[in-house]
Amino acid sequence: MKLVSIPANPVPEDAIVGALKTPDGKNLRFARWPPPPGRKGTVCVFQGRAEYIEKYFETVRDLHARGFAVATLDWRGQGLSDRALSDPRKGHVGDFSEYIADLDAFMEQVVLPDCPPPLFALGHSMGGTVLIRAASEGRRWFDRVVLSAPMIGLPRQLNPVYAAPLAMFLRMIGRGSTYVPNGDGAPSGAQDFIGNVLTSDPVRYTRNAAVLEAEPALGVGAPTVSWAAAALRTMRKFAAPNYPSRIRQPILIAAAGRDEVVSTPAIEEFATHLLAGSHLIVAGSRHEILQEQDHYRRQFWAAFDAFGPGTPMFT
Repeated sequence: MKLVSIPANPVPEDAIVGALKTPDGKNLRFARWPPPPGRKGTVCVFQGRAEYIEKYFETVRDLHARGFAVATLDWRGQGLSDRALSDPRKGHVGDFSEYIADLDAFMEQVVLPDCPPPLFALGHSMGGTVLIRAASEGRRWFDRVVLSAPMIGLPRQLNPVYAAPLAMFLRMIGRGSTYVPNGDGAPSGAQDFIGNVLTSDPVRYTRNAAVLEAEPALGVGAPTVSWAAAALRTMRKFAAPNYPSRIRQPILIAAAGRDEVVSTPAIEEFATHLLAGSHLIVAGSRHEILQEQDHYRRQFWAAFDAFGPGTPMFT
């Protein structure tokens, strides 16, 4: 396994990269960085859909500067981890429980043996979805969890009332491994900056696109029908009135004020019912807060720093 380095996005020093194997036989790429002097523990970084380790090199440096070791992985179906289908550009799972299996394997094989406690999690978008589901199922790997624009609900224009029935129908007729309607294999994040819905920062967007150009194997296109159906099932569970109140994990959620990828109102509604949670809206930010302009990122990191060690855990 390797990490892709380009002049605009070099690999942070002292990286350890390798592969782990899940119980169902998938090889997943992981990377970790040892702690700096005066260590505070380890932050595990969990990507969103179609992302990859290299996209978070800047975040690794930000965390290292705060005194943390860092560990991260490519979920199955993206980055340089095993892909599920013969077309590697298709983002595909049958159920989000597959991502839970990835999380468990990563924690058991990489984090617990080799990373100093206490353990914290930082999840973006789909990575946040997986962490919420894991916490609701009673997994207590982390002292604190921080989520950036988690996929709790979709904007109405991306989730019309017929979306779930259509996805179910297409799966029933054997079309689960096809791209969602109007989707294709164009790598996410490789399009022109103008008109993108991910970030308003042209420098960071161009940097990430250059990584994909340097290593096209990192790219993932649109999700499959099965992935979309699995995501919709998970978000439907999140919408149950008592779902967030069952979670006893301390969670901080940062939502983006100009998000067109996930629903900020759904995040706010969910966060208000958490027993041990708080949230903030980064006004003006697009979906990828950690890939945004510095004045948006500073708001996120200020909240992250304030939420760090010290808050009593709920037991």
